[in-house]
Amino acid sequence: MHLLVFISLFLKLLFCIQFSESSNSANDNLATNGLPFPWSKVRLPNYIVPVHYHLLIHPNLTTLRFNASVKIEINVKNNTNWVVLHSKNLKIFTATVLNEDEAHLSDKVLSVLEYPLHEQIAIFSPKILTSGEKYFLYLEFGAPLSDGFYGFYKSTYKTKEGEMRVLASTHFEPTSARMAFPCFDEPIFKANYTVKIRRGPSHIALSNMPLEQTVKIDNGLFEDHFEVSVRMSSYLLAFIVCDFKCVSGITATGINVSIYAVPQKWHQMHYALEAALKLLEFYEKYFNVFYPLPKLDLIAIPDFQSGAMENWGLTTYRETSLLYDPDISSASDKLWVTMVIGHELAHQWFGNLVTMEWWNDIWLNEGFARYMEFVSVEAVYPELKVEDNFLDTCFVAIGRDSLNSSRPISSLAENPTQIKEMFDSVSYDKGACILHMLRHFLTDEGFQSGIIRYLRRFSYSNAKNEDLWDSLIKTCSEEDFTAGEHCYSSAQATKNAYRFAGEHIDLKKMMYTWTLQKGIPLITVKQQGRKLYIGQERFLKIVQPDDPSWHSLQDGYLWHIPLTYKTSHSNHEMKHILNTKSDVLTLDEDVDWVKLNTDMNGYYLVHYDEDGWDALTELLRVNHTALSFKDRASLIHNAFQLVTAGRLSLDRALDLISYLKSENHNVPLLQGLGYLQSFYKLIEKRNIADITKNLKTYILRYFRDVIDKQSWNYDGTASDRRLREEVLSLACDFGYPPCLRKAKQLYDSWVESNGTISLPTDVSKTVYMIGAQGDSGWTYLLEKYGVSMCETEKSKFLSALANSKDSEKLLRLLKLGLNETVIKTQNLPSLIYMVARNPVGHFLAWDFVKKHWNELVDKFPLGSFGIRNIIVGTVTQFSSAEELSEVKAFFKSVTEQVSQLRVTQIATENVEKNILWLSRNLETMRSWLQKRLNSN
Repeated sequence: MHLLVFISLFLKLLFCIQFSESSNSANDNLATNGLPFPWSKVRLPNYIVPVHYHLLIHPNLTTLRFNASVKIEINVKNNTNWVVLHSKNLKIFTATVLNEDEAHLSDKVLSVLEYPLHEQIAIFSPKILTSGEKYFLYLEFGAPLSDGFYGFYKSTYKTKEGEMRVLASTHFEPTSARMAFPCFDEPIFKANYTVKIRRGPSHIALSNMPLEQTVKIDNGLFEDHFEVSVRMSSYLLAFIVCDFKCVSGITATGINVSIYAVPQKWHQMHYALEAALKLLEFYEKYFNVFYPLPKLDLIAIPDFQSGAMENWGLTTYRETSLLYDPDISSASDKLWVTMVIGHELAHQWFGNLVTMEWWNDIWLNEGFARYMEFVSVEAVYPELKVEDNFLDTCFVAIGRDSLNSSRPISSLAENPTQIKEMFDSVSYDKGACILHMLRHFLTDEGFQSGIIRYLRRFSYSNAKNEDLWDSLIKTCSEEDFTAGEHCYSSAQATKNAYRFAGEHIDLKKMMYTWTLQKGIPLITVKQQGRKLYIGQERFLKIVQPDDPSWHSLQDGYLWHIPLTYKTSHSNHEMKHILNTKSDVLTLDEDVDWVKLNTDMNGYYLVHYDEDGWDALTELLRVNHTALSFKDRASLIHNAFQLVTAGRLSLDRALDLISYLKSENHNVPLLQGLGYLQSFYKLIEKRNIADITKNLKTYILRYFRDVIDKQSWNYDGTASDRRLREEVLSLACDFGYPPCLRKAKQLYDSWVESNGTISLPTDVSKTVYMIGAQGDSGWTYLLEKYGVSMCETEKSKFLSALANSKDSEKLLRLLKLGLNETVIKTQNLPSLIYMVARNPVGHFLAWDFVKKHWNELVDKFPLGSFGIRNIIVGTVTQFSSAEELSEVKAFFKSVTEQVSQLRVTQIATENVEKNILWLSRNLETMRSWLQKRLNSN
């Protein structure tokens, strides 16, 4: 007893001496044993730096536990008695500090303090660790394999014969390496890793690096030793023990590429291998930096929450994101697999080779990887027409960024929940769109050479937001600068000036306006003769200029915008930098129309005056091909965004898309059709019978020619096939008789063959949706779901099952998703969303979420993709004041859990948006439809 008191007093004294810079008092943060914890900050102290981890890990796939040890070589920068690092849910058995010669500093068992609030432990060394010296920290520990999707977790799969098999896999990003081994789990602490894994004879082990040797040890076990890794952040480490099979190939530069999956899915791996080989070779050439590892594995994990993870040399995927079955997968499925692989391979440079310094700049990883998906796939697989999808990426970003609940690209994030929420459409989609704008501004060559400098300058290191802008600055001669080259003259170097449309531009200052403030600018345009009066303001969907709060929400917002525009009398693009609230442009001649934001290469919306909208509407009616398909699609998007914000009347926007009967490109066609369908779904949920009926009639009548010319086969380009998939799905969902007859015929034939005949892959989802409307069809699909060996096929089955109009069947599905017997937990968030989207199921899904909230949070941590998708997927279906009040009341009841979450603000703001849209536009929609239907 007296000894414990002495130790307690000694620890308190050391705490005060050694950690005086830690802001809180000792009593504010106590370890689990009641002693003061010697560090009060969420982020680790920076004076102990890991150099090399030696990790030995043994997962037992029978007991579902793992035991392990780690020896961490550390450098000490300040004298200290404490080593503070991360650990979560690990049982530490032994802790020892060794000197440079690996001799024990103490012959006593060292004290280990745990502080779960910050997921930290502290090891006390009786002997001071001296600045400038090298030491080793040795720990032995163990834990159960995690039940979720983070840390070192268990995954299962069923063989075709019904046998359940177990594997163990890791997912560490952003802050879960600490769940697998004690570590300095922050991206700045890059280190080398030497990994050894013990396993049984029926399994294989994989890690980031190639296998060096295998040693047979006691009890029939094997120990696999892997080569030493390159320097990398802890979240990129990975190891897996499984019984998978692989297919392999070698790139032109000798990199061994392998695709791993469940043995019975071997035939679904081959396309991924082809794509990975080609895309890896593309990136090596584009970045002009060789991939630095000897091998790259891509592995499909049966239980996986996100789409994929870029662990260096061992990338992990959902099965739907890696496996492709040509007999089952659609053109959209093929594009998805290709883009996800492109994304993860881009990360091998952006994120792995060069890592953001802290999570506030995660967009440097994710924005680049999202953008490079499009750059790489367009170059390697031009037939997939990936450029058709890029506008949608920016439209998604705008949807989020036009709400007041948005955030700057570079935002504060300290604790794990805040960090998880950074993986959102702002980091990914907005990040990609401003990079695209920057590439167009700099030219392809200027952009490419700049990012090559960035990669070379920060290889195996960390970077911040401003480091990217500095890397895009190139010193050059006065002659080059005068000629408009995208580089600095020595005289301009300190000004960071680029030349754009004859103007000198401060690049860093310009890009800060896009990354350090939230929101998206709206450019207002008024044409008077040859004068264009332009202005900029922050675009907000919910608050209008006549609202008292509008001006306060505009204060301080100013972007440096690289404007582009075309006119009726100019085929070439004209440019101008708008870095003030307003400006006047003078045209060379009188024009009939002007279109700003050419091909939507810029991240901004445009609002024309009345004459401007009239001129563009008439242009689309008379000669729509005078504008590119991207310009046509962005005009449609701009118009309906302005309708939502109350800045443009709905009938004007509907008149704008009246030309779509003549549209020959799927992107603007699907953009206009998508808006009409979303209005229909919103109004249908409010049970407004006359408008619902008339809108459905109008859509089927107006787009009948487009629907009727769709074939039910495999023919056509990738764009044609994606159009077929979308249009036939809508037609059958709206009850179009020819569509229903054909789908029912195909479904019956498929059932008669017991699912052995191949349905046309692009329409199979629609066929299943119609088949699932009957009791026997629904039951049969659920049975097929349970035995299918293709996750892509199962996702289509699940979508069809969730489209049932029987609430009891929908509730049964939700329960199956919760208890994991038939539907895997990873699919529960998307299932909840699919049920919520169903007009029969949106209240059902919301009630289910409220009832099972605590279980859902246990399965999907706060801030994770899963819980965010559940919240947004259910709440954003609502559109009445009563529903909004109920949602707010529920969030208030779980305030302790959701107070840190930005997603609850996003969800409630979307409900407010829906409410406003209906109040502003219902009567206009009613009268416009009556007028159109009566005139035909």
